[in-house]
Amino acid sequence: MQPHAGQLQTGHPRRWAILGVLVISLLVVVLDNTVLNVALRTIADPEHGLGADQGQLEWAINSYTLVFAGLLFTAGIMADRFGRRISLALGLAVFGLASLISAYSQTPGQLIGARALMGLGAAAVMPATLSIIANVFEPHERGRAIGVWAGAVGLAVAIGPVIGGLLLENFWWGSVFLINVPVVIVGIVLLFVLVPESRDPKPGRIDFVGVLLSVIGLSLLTYGVITGGEDGFGHPQAWGTLAGAAIVLTSFVLYERRISFPSLDVKLFKNSTFSASTGMVGLVFFASMGAMFFSAFYLQLVRGYGPLASGALFVPFAVGQLVFAPRSAAMVKRFGPKAVGTVGLLLVAAGLFGWVFIGASTPIWIVGALFFLMGVGMANVMPPATETIMAALPREKAGVGSAVSNTVRQVGGALGVAVLGAILSSFYRDDMEAATQALPDAAREAAQESISGAYGVASQSGAAGQALISSANDAFLSAMHYAAIGTTVFALLGALVAAIWLPGKRPAQAPAATSAEGLAEEQGVELVEA
Repeated sequence: MQPHAGQLQTGHPRRWAILGVLVISLLVVVLDNTVLNVALRTIADPEHGLGADQGQLEWAINSYTLVFAGLLFTAGIMADRFGRRISLALGLAVFGLASLISAYSQTPGQLIGARALMGLGAAAVMPATLSIIANVFEPHERGRAIGVWAGAVGLAVAIGPVIGGLLLENFWWGSVFLINVPVVIVGIVLLFVLVPESRDPKPGRIDFVGVLLSVIGLSLLTYGVITGGEDGFGHPQAWGTLAGAAIVLTSFVLYERRISFPSLDVKLFKNSTFSASTGMVGLVFFASMGAMFFSAFYLQLVRGYGPLASGALFVPFAVGQLVFAPRSAAMVKRFGPKAVGTVGLLLVAAGLFGWVFIGASTPIWIVGALFFLMGVGMANVMPPATETIMAALPREKAGVGSAVSNTVRQVGGALGVAVLGAILSSFYRDDMEAATQALPDAAREAAQESISGAYGVASQSGAAGQALISSANDAFLSAMHYAAIGTTVFALLGALVAAIWLPGKRPAQAPAATSAEGLAEEQGVELVEA
């Protein structure tokens, strides 16, 4: 059923209800990662969890992220080809099934595999949400809609840790994944009731070779960084894997330049505005995801907060996004993407740098204030960057723009966890060598592996355990300060990119076309009856 001219002038008549459904779909994907941050300590516990070490915890996060990032391009193309609604529905179904498997995993390896399957489902969900927004909203409303979409990320960050904390204090660790299932069911039902099907009338071919090269290259890169953090980057397994990653990723770029229908059109990056927008997204997620990883251990181990209390301390981060993300479109209109994006990244950098001064007895309100500052900054980075990325492409290729934006975000987050986790591991291990010399080999290895391992050894060491905990806390805080410096540097790099290459305030746009034919041609979209 084709909408009539009056409907086309203002977008789809159910566009705001549709946005609500897309927000629910987005919530379940983002909720999962925020809940997992609170559950890391419990999963590391050999008695109440799976006994995962720090490397396995990093892979529990990154197996999801790498599959997600590696398949986003293809998922966006398939959604444009076969239909965005059906792609979104299938993605939610796979995500829900994988959440069930994750909840009942018996080993860290099973959890890592189930999380990878969750990444497959999420890859189908994320690009479809943005491309549907691009096709049901007219340009004059799209910035506001994307601001709401970005604000939903803040909502998930707000409720995720609190829900995770409540579940962990009342149920077993797998409940943090099981909670996804009812949300998925509600999302699928509303999807078929409210959202119209849409597709690109001229879709590209699916680039299977490019997908395979990207997944292999990103996996090798992350594995090399994690291994380097555990064994040292002079270890052959670390530098050899990183060299292999460089070769594969270079081959990926060269291959994508040659083919007619690439999964990643590398020519897009010739546009400095497009490149700057994607670059600042990657840098800010590199910094923020790495900070979230080490802050979870700080709150639950060094400070001794339970899952619910530590989850509540993430809420200021989310509140900052919830309050300011919906207003960012108006800020961009008034001041331009350059000013808003640069200031946003500087606020994120200030919030991250504050962690350099956080100690074992720092007033906890300061930690909450730093999270709030980071949230406000993120709220003013993502909407202008996302809108700039989407505006660089024709609307019929919305899935491609969404895929690029989300791939860069996920890769940045994965590398942030891997690189900053490696910094954390390296400095922590060096500082713990003297304190663990008298321990048996197995206990010394566990205590030097991570602060969670040290706490486990201390619980079985009697009177000597308190001294080991004190040494572990000191070593972790010192390592955390170095990691915080690293996050700050990457956030400042993002601010520099925004200040140099993002566009300034745009001149007033000409009135949009009003005829049904003109708008349909502009949208380049085939609408199918819901």
